[in-house]
Amino acid sequence: MSRFRKSRREVPGLNTASLPDLIFTVLFFFMIVTHVRNSAVKVDYDPPKGSQIEKLANRSGATYIYIGRPAGLRGAGGDSAVCVQVNDRIVDMADIPKFIAAERSRMSAEKAQDMTVNLRADSATPMGIIEEVKRALRSAGALRVVYSAENAAK
Repeated sequence: MSRFRKSRREVPGLNTASLPDLIFTVLFFFMIVTHVRNSAVKVDYDPPKGSQIEKLANRSGATYIYIGRPAGLRGAGGDSAVCVQVNDRIVDMADIPKFIAAERSRMSAEKAQDMTVNLRADSATPMGIIEEVKRALRSAGALRVVYSAENAAK
């Protein structure tokens, strides 16, 4: 009888040999599809609404300029509270050509030639300030300017 005695069966161990491959595959997937923001926005802005909006095709040669009120001063009135942000820095109008020149020097020759400046202005920003920014861009030689807006259909 001792021959036919039932022995305890143990659950076989989990094979974890392919686990590192799976983890690295998921990691690479998230690295590829995640959009990384280049600059932290320090300006509160509510983009204007538009009906005929097109997406910017080539974002690699784009420089973003944010125009609006400093974060936390949304309700304050007056033109003195409006500020301009370029590359994580709040700058004066006179400093914009220097930043554009610095951006051009960091880009390759082809991208510098096709450089696009994307203006993201608050809908309540006075047009005079936007004109000053445009003059500063013109003096820097940045003639391709794109204005950002949200779709009015939302």
